[in-house]
Amino acid sequence: MRNKPLAITITKSKYMAGVQCLKRLYLLVNFPQLGSGKTEKDFALMQTGREVGKLAQQLFSGGVLVGTGDPQEAIRVTQELIANPDVPAIFEAAFEHEGVFVRVDILHRRRDGRWRLVEVKSSASLKGEHLEDVAIQYSVVSNCGLDVASCHLATVNRQYVFPGGDIDPWRFFRIRNITRKVQSLQPKLVFQLRSEFRVLAMDAPPDLPTGRHCVQPVVCEFLDYCNTPRPDDHIGYLPYIHASAVEELEEMGVESIGDIPDDFELTEIQRRAATSMRTGTPWFSPDLGKELESLQYPLSFMDFETVNPAIPRFPGMRPYDHLPFQWSVHVIRKPGNEPEHYEFLAADRSDPRRKFIGSLCDALGQRGNIAVYNAAFELARLSELADWFPEFAEPIKQIQSRIVDLLPVVRNHVYHPAFAGSYSLKSVLPALVPELTYKGMEVANGRDAGFAWEALIRGIGDQAERERLRKALLDYCGQDSLALVKVLEKLKLEARGCLQR
Repeated sequence: MRNKPLAITITKSKYMAGVQCLKRLYLLVNFPQLGSGKTEKDFALMQTGREVGKLAQQLFSGGVLVGTGDPQEAIRVTQELIANPDVPAIFEAAFEHEGVFVRVDILHRRRDGRWRLVEVKSSASLKGEHLEDVAIQYSVVSNCGLDVASCHLATVNRQYVFPGGDIDPWRFFRIRNITRKVQSLQPKLVFQLRSEFRVLAMDAPPDLPTGRHCVQPVVCEFLDYCNTPRPDDHIGYLPYIHASAVEELEEMGVESIGDIPDDFELTEIQRRAATSMRTGTPWFSPDLGKELESLQYPLSFMDFETVNPAIPRFPGMRPYDHLPFQWSVHVIRKPGNEPEHYEFLAADRSDPRRKFIGSLCDALGQRGNIAVYNAAFELARLSELADWFPEFAEPIKQIQSRIVDLLPVVRNHVYHPAFAGSYSLKSVLPALVPELTYKGMEVANGRDAGFAWEALIRGIGDQAERERLRKALLDYCGQDSLALVKVLEKLKLEARGCLQR
């Protein structure tokens, strides 16, 4: 191995960026400040990857971690460990070949002296980009002279049920032999590397069109830089429009909804959305009132917040199962009454599930409908709670029978130009009830709520900081259930207007 300073041009992550888009690679290397930077979601994903990676290391007893972050030193330590036959496995082994630097999650020494390369992913399935990832590692490691007998991918086994105690890594992971697939990618990899080095030698980024690769397999940090904002009447804002339909319209020279030919095939929902956006006026179905007249009081409005950790925390849970930690319920006892508010928030690291469902059953009572938005989510969480706690199975079944989903009511009977093609509550609420907004809230979406709760239960910050997080979580979830109250009020008002017109 060389002792002079490394001239590293491409790391594994930058190679993968180039596989997605050569322009992304160029900007990452030369103009990273133009990107959006790391988000809380990115940091959470990296933390998950670290946790899953540490668990995978338990598969190889006696393995040694190459802990240094300096590439030159990491390579030196790796070579020392390779030369020591008493080291059965190496974690985060480092290699460089012709300007390409990689670190390997696990190198396992076989009895015959050859090596197994194991890449660990926190994903629950094998994806095409995983093969590309392992392929570049295999190429560099092999070209450094190491005899790699096989390549493996360790992914999370969603069927593993945590019984409590310590996680069993042999059951938590699913390990696939991907040697042949990785080897078959080597000719393509040679051309890909040539393209990446050629692009990095250019004086300006390549002029490449935007497209699906801007968000697949990951959302590019230069998405906003490369994509000019769409005008408000762009065809891409039609609800549920397929990418192929957008491409077909663009080939016809049509980008504005107002220019879509009358004979172009659209669904009923898309056609009325197009009409609403052309005229600039909201549309409410004359049948909206019929959808709402069957609602039974006391009428409850319910919202859940959950996290779904890769490594299950409590007995009965599987990897990526949703762990409910918060609910908010507004109850209107009789028509015209002011809503009463009830809420629950788990505040420590103990298992929140039993308290969550027990307090929820008390708040909802046994009568009246329960309004939610996108009922599939709440129904699934309730079913999981019934499986975990059979003593609540009957009350949960009764709750599920009372649930009414406002999403299909809005989707089938309402369209507002401000929806911009989306029926999510975050799009519907500001259009129908503009005075109720999430702007300026410290926690403004479910993802942020999960991050805030994790920080709360880990005890990050002082007492004032934890109280601030607690209040932000309660405010957000409370606003979500109050939003349902206000949306229903608006729907009822418009339904009465339809009858009078």
